[in-house]
Amino acid sequence: MTSTALPRLRADVRPSGFVEFCTALFEGIVEAREIHARYDRLSSLSNAELAHLGLTRQDIASVAVNGRVVR
Repeated sequence: MTSTALPRLRADVRPSGFVEFCTALFEGIVEAREIHARYDRLSSLSNAELAHLGLTRQDIASVAVNGRVVR
């Protein structure tokens, strides 16, 4: 069995620009997947179900991105 010891980052060390870029990239991917899931869920509803939520088909993209109706 082989084990690897990874160095611990000190609290006073600021991450490099590359690490910040990777973090922002992965956070963006997670957010995009959440938006896509909301869009798919809302677009699968009938017009009556959307109306019950106070939405129209035209509101779906805005609600998926912003989480609320923007008029």
